[in-house]
Amino acid sequence: MKRREFVSATAAAGMAAAAPADPPKNAYFHLLYFYMRNGSQVDRTTAYLRDTFLPAAKRAGIGPVGFFSPVIGERSPYILSLASYPAWGAIATAYERLAADKDFQKGWDEYNNIQDPAYVRMESALLRAFDGIPTLDVPPTDAKRAARVFELRTYESVNEKASRRKIKMFEDGEAGIFRRLGMAPVFFGQAIVGDKLPHLTYMLSFDDLASRERLWRAFGSDAEWQKLRAQPGLSDAEIVSNISSAILRPLAFSPIR
Repeated sequence: MKRREFVSATAAAGMAAAAPADPPKNAYFHLLYFYMRNGSQVDRTTAYLRDTFLPAAKRAGIGPVGFFSPVIGERSPYILSLASYPAWGAIATAYERLAADKDFQKGWDEYNNIQDPAYVRMESALLRAFDGIPTLDVPPTDAKRAARVFELRTYESVNEKASRRKIKMFEDGEAGIFRRLGMAPVFFGQAIVGDKLPHLTYMLSFDDLASRERLWRAFGSDAEWQKLRAQPGLSDAEIVSNISSAILRPLAFSPIR
């Protein structure tokens, strides 16, 4: 190889190596609620999610996933299944794999007994991760660590413009304040399918209920938060019409815990 060709090839290789990686695509989050009566419905749904859906989700490339029950929340008892997909196309691919998974289909058929339903109603929402916070962060854990407490919060808005303004508020500062204070966000998503649209939903994790109370007090008095919320057009009265919250604990087999 001639010297000039060698130099050009070397420079091109160096530029390729230094090229920044593509930014992560927006993940999608499926929130699926199983509303049940106390008793066998809870046991059967727990067993289905643990023994049928979770192994099949792993085989289908769905994840991270999590399964939660309410500590504080309306319409108990229920189980919330959280499934994450790395991109829009991954949802269709995963469902095709589940449809072809004979073990999953057998377990699904046994669970969905028409004469003896295992739940009263299912409800779901599909969320698209915020552009500025495009992925789900799984809290680190180990076998010796006690399960965390999770909080799922939903902010409804009067219209899409107001909801987008609240999303930008999270991206530009509010989520960063959460992290600085140690509130450990798991995900932030804008609902694209579901009820009470438009709305956004996010999840935080805490060591326990006491730390949750302490950290929310710290957030409420934080100088950066007070400055952010005081900006014109960013007050809750202007861009949020309703806030709902549920305190959750992960089920024993939940990978997110």
